[in-house]
Amino acid sequence: MKISLINHGCAKNLVDSELLLGILDGNGYEITLDDNEADIVIVNTCSFIHDAEKESVQSILRLINEGKKVIVTGCLSQKHNQDLKDAIPEISGMIGTSNLNDIVDIIKNIEKEGKYKSLIEEKPKYIYPEEVKRQQITVGASSYLKIGEGCNYQCGYCIIPKLRGKYISRPIENIVKEANELADKGVTEIILIAQDTSSYGIDLYGKQALPQLLEELNKIEKISWIRIMYAYPTQMTDELIDAIARLDKVVKYVDIPLQHSHPRVLESMKRPVMDYTELVNKIREKIPGVSVRTSLIVGYPGETEEEFEHLYSFVKNIRFDRMGAFEYSREKNTYSYGLKPQIPAKIKKSRRDKLMKLQQKISLENNEKYIGSTLKCIVEGYSDDGVIILRSEHDAPEIDGVVYATSENPVVPGDIEEVKITKADEYDLFGEIG
Repeated sequence: MKISLINHGCAKNLVDSELLLGILDGNGYEITLDDNEADIVIVNTCSFIHDAEKESVQSILRLINEGKKVIVTGCLSQKHNQDLKDAIPEISGMIGTSNLNDIVDIIKNIEKEGKYKSLIEEKPKYIYPEEVKRQQITVGASSYLKIGEGCNYQCGYCIIPKLRGKYISRPIENIVKEANELADKGVTEIILIAQDTSSYGIDLYGKQALPQLLEELNKIEKISWIRIMYAYPTQMTDELIDAIARLDKVVKYVDIPLQHSHPRVLESMKRPVMDYTELVNKIREKIPGVSVRTSLIVGYPGETEEEFEHLYSFVKNIRFDRMGAFEYSREKNTYSYGLKPQIPAKIKKSRRDKLMKLQQKISLENNEKYIGSTLKCIVEGYSDDGVIILRSEHDAPEIDGVVYATSENPVVPGDIEEVKITKADEYDLFGEIG
């Protein structure tokens, strides 16, 4: 039997998908990247917001209509379990988010008896399969490295702690070993991910251990860049800020989802109520040349026009280097589901559009400052018409901008090149390699 996999959702899910493929490969299964050739297709699903669920369900239905045996993994199966099976009875098997190794039992069951089987723990506890060799779906200059899973926070809009369980950190030595393996495969940028990277180590070592982890990763010779995603405001400690500033391979890029600025909204979101302006100013002061990215939610239940204007002014004053704004998505089994008043879709959309229009202007002005300067950029590859695509340290893959450049000499993906910036637009830069 040939097995294929379709991945939905975030970078953390992508790592899980690569681990699932590694488990299958280690158990002798034949893997194909073309689901047309496959007998069994694993759909690793996302359930963060309604639109993500819809996309996952559409994949499941399409494959069933094509006569495939479908195994559903990830957040959707964890969240809906029997309800999902009742809605789509043709599903051949399901596993939850807890133990990826259960995939082998489900496949064996399909091979032997052809009967449906599900292995989903009511209270998930994610176990990272340390012995598994990841089979990378995306091969390039950059690779995600999962340092922990689960979340101990209870944000009012978020279902993730229920789907992924408590925060569990991986040991430093295991992460360093995997980083070395990635470096040996030609990866030059590693991107550290977790539900919250900044809480790394608290469960294992009794204190935040991200600074120590960065120290160890910084010693890996073949790695050029180390990037940290998803930091939590209260965990941006002086020690962590100093480590980012001091370690030469740690890119000067801080991704810190703040979600809002107004104290009442933050309190209702069950987020830290603190002076975010002071925090961002401190980060900028201590890390010269830093790029600060955030994500914000508009239209949270009860958000008044005045509270939105507070957020708008905050963005206008802070001038984030990178920013994403999202309309609040109402999810069952979250604290905010029952809050009133829920904001009409039309208002949510107009608030998001207004905020993003402001950010577009700020982003253009920020980018124009680079014209005439030289930036170190990582080579991603070439466009169809032969233009070199790179990324500066201020940009994370897939969510931020890129740098388009020309060069008289060929370049190698993964190499760090110096690019003289000649032009800028709202999100991307243009230049030439010397």
